[in-house]
Amino acid sequence: MSQPLIARASIRAGAEALADPAPALLAAAERLAASVRAGGHGRRRAGPGPDFWQYRAAEAGDAARSIDWRRSARADQDYVRDREWVQVQTVQVWADGGLSMRYHSAPRLPEKAHRAAVLALALAILLEQGGERVGTLDPDLPPRVGRAQVERLAGAFARPAPPAAEFGVPRPGTLVPGGWAVLLSDFLGPLDPLAALIEEAAGKRMSGVLMQVLDPAEETFPFTGRTLFRSIGGGLSHEASEPASLGARYRERLAERRDGLSALARAAGWTVLTHRTDAAPAPALWALGGLVGRRAHHWGGGA
Repeated sequence: MSQPLIARASIRAGAEALADPAPALLAAAERLAASVRAGGHGRRRAGPGPDFWQYRAAEAGDAARSIDWRRSARADQDYVRDREWVQVQTVQVWADGGLSMRYHSAPRLPEKAHRAAVLALALAILLEQGGERVGTLDPDLPPRVGRAQVERLAGAFARPAPPAAEFGVPRPGTLVPGGWAVLLSDFLGPLDPLAALIEEAAGKRMSGVLMQVLDPAEETFPFTGRTLFRSIGGGLSHEASEPASLGARYRERLAERRDGLSALARAAGWTVLTHRTDAAPAPALWALGGLVGRRAHHWGGGA
């Protein structure tokens, strides 16, 4: 007996839901965002806006209509009721989905790609809650406001990389002048595409943050005994009988790569942050928010 059409459709929908990684990614990002709460929205200065900011003593040149007479009646001087000037910001986020980001050295550790996506989406959630425009570098997902945009971002960050992409490549797409770019990657691939993006962004007066996400084994190089090193894409492999002898050279190359990242960032006035996947993600999100939030939010209290 064949299944009813409605039953087959229900089964297919359920299977698709289970196969979709976006809801799980969104749930993880929401938990992380809840541990770092954003305070008052907007740049902290007086100006046109709907929200009360502060009382201040009246100064020469203040119009009489700006005096708060009720507050002034309780003091020996006149007070002005300032409102907070709010300027919506634009933040474009890129979370590397290249195959190199699939690495994790122990089952208890998350893949670098998953940690980068969770951090990127949690940052987007906090910014969206503050009324900021958030999007990606992809022209198909430009910065927008609203909860629906967060769900679109979850889908984009959960999407697997093309099979041939050993290293993710940030493509300029449509960069918004005067906005922010936040890039999360291991940055172990070629630096030329990154340099091109930063140069274009700097020309558009964009601020930026590079967060290098690494597995702890990629920093400590703890390998001993005969070890087979193989790229996740399967294109490269190397067997070492004494891998410890490679450690010093590896760490030297990693230091050179970090120096290269720092030079690119410094030339554009950007900032480089590092995060290891064996560390809690909340401090990393706090650090990202502290930089982007200098002009977008007042960030307060963490759980």
